[in-house]
Amino acid sequence: MPTEGKEAPSVLFMCVHNAGRSQMAAGLLKNLAGNRIKVFSAGSKPSNELNPAAVEAMGEIGIDISQNMPMQFDENLMEKVDIVITMGCGDACPILPGKSYLDWQLDDPANQKIEKVREIRDQIERKVCLLIEELL
Repeated sequence: MPTEGKEAPSVLFMCVHNAGRSQMAAGLLKNLAGNRIKVFSAGSKPSNELNPAAVEAMGEIGIDISQNMPMQFDENLMEKVDIVITMGCGDACPILPGKSYLDWQLDDPANQKIEKVREIRDQIERKVCLLIEELL
């Protein structure tokens, strides 16, 4: 548990394209934890744009990620964060020694119908809530 004066823990969500799962997870964590946790997201091979179904599914629960842009992971950023959460990138996600890693097995929302993307969003939300309980 963070103590008074201690820096907020930081989390990096990573998936291949940084267009769906990692963006939804970052949006949910920012929304639910506020400034108590620093949140980043990135991809090993970022897409040019966010998955429109992910943006729609998040908008349905009042979280706007529409202005986010997929980002390339950066080893400097990875060195600064406390926890790296990978989401189905397998060997494409880099591993740095000494970091805490979690791998969230989630279906890829790419090319899925909105109903399936909502299911993935809800799975991510449950995982994010558990993460917040562990970190705070």
